[in-house]
Amino acid sequence: MSPLPIKRPALSYERRVPLLGALGALPALVIALVLVWTGEFSTRLQWTLTIVAVGSWIGFWIVLRERLVRPLQTMSNMIAALQEGDYTMRARLGKPNDSLGLVAHEVNLLGQTLREQRLEVLEATALLRRVMSEIDVAVFAFDGQDRLVLVNRAAEKLLDRSEESMLGRRAASIGLHDLLTGPTRRVADMVFPGGSSRWELRVSHFRQEGKPHRLLVVSDLSRVLREEERTAWQRLVRVLGHEINNSLAPIQSIAQSLLASAGGDAPSEEWRDDVEQGLDVISGRAEALGRFLSSYARLARLPPPTLAPLDVREWVHRVVGLETRLEVRLEEGPPATIRADGDQLDQLLINLVDNAVDAAVETGGGVTVGWRQSRHQIEVWVEDEGPGLADTANLFVPFFTTKETGSGIGLVLCREIAEAHHGNLSLENRDDASGCVARLRLPSVGD
Repeated sequence: MSPLPIKRPALSYERRVPLLGALGALPALVIALVLVWTGEFSTRLQWTLTIVAVGSWIGFWIVLRERLVRPLQTMSNMIAALQEGDYTMRARLGKPNDSLGLVAHEVNLLGQTLREQRLEVLEATALLRRVMSEIDVAVFAFDGQDRLVLVNRAAEKLLDRSEESMLGRRAASIGLHDLLTGPTRRVADMVFPGGSSRWELRVSHFRQEGKPHRLLVVSDLSRVLREEERTAWQRLVRVLGHEINNSLAPIQSIAQSLLASAGGDAPSEEWRDDVEQGLDVISGRAEALGRFLSSYARLARLPPPTLAPLDVREWVHRVVGLETRLEVRLEEGPPATIRADGDQLDQLLINLVDNAVDAAVETGGGVTVGWRQSRHQIEVWVEDEGPGLADTANLFVPFFTTKETGSGIGLVLCREIAEAHHGNLSLENRDDASGCVARLRLPSVGD
């Protein structure tokens, strides 16, 4: 067998380049020595010139190596410092207009950029940690092996454990494994060591250092729900009390008057007339109270919409044609089709047009209905030239009305219908003239 070739270690860069420079000057040295030793010079002079030539050649090699190696070592130290996170070092090599100076300038700029980016990251991290510690939402972060790597103060309170006792432990050991499985967003009634309530659970994924992680967010819904429920009950009780008192007060007054009149010896013709009038009032108030409760039941029993293609132009023209008190102006929009429940949208637009006409009749103004289409939605608007809205805060409060015969259900029902179609309804005073404008926004087909 032939012997394996022996691999000789290659020369390093700082040795190879100066050696090539020395070898490039070697022919000149050899020629100079040949001329010295073949010429008619004394032996002493020949040795002197030989030592000077060889010394110059060696000095050239040393200077060349120093001029090459020193900048490379400096740049290496600069890059190592940047890698270690030390951005205070600066390189001063060469002149600004030569290659070495340009390299040093670019490395200095890199260090400055990294320093600024590191400062931004530190500030963002500090802000994130402050926000994480102040919010009342429990946040847990787990790595690919379901080990806890991040937890905030609210999470510590939720589990009644310290951060040090939880970090690095698996989700199953701290009782959170079941929360990481299942739907990524859900609401559940759960009991934790820190309290029991209705919680919203959100699980999302993110990557850190190229590795997958999972984020678990647990927020308490009970307090928000209680506040909203309390506000809704306060409004409901206030309006119900007002409406019922408006009916009971005259009924009680008339009943007491009739009872006092019945204490006489014999009923007179006037007493019979009073009884008939009193019973008429009682009957009217009872009927009004019945209509009020019927309107409430109608709002509570609103069925989900049955979606089907609906031509916007045909829908608007059909509803506007039902108004006979005054001629409603139409501003045609582009051809458009939406998916909606035609019966419910008819009722919605009828209410809006009816309200606009009621307002316009007060001032002798007019009503304009039109529609427009944007990229993702259809907007139908009803504009009147009435007196405008005096109190916009109570527009969508159930049973609130400014009409003598109104039930306070119409606008609330309209908004419920709009939101059931994934749209929204708004009413606001006009900026260009007196009156108000109602805007119904619905998603276009395909959104």
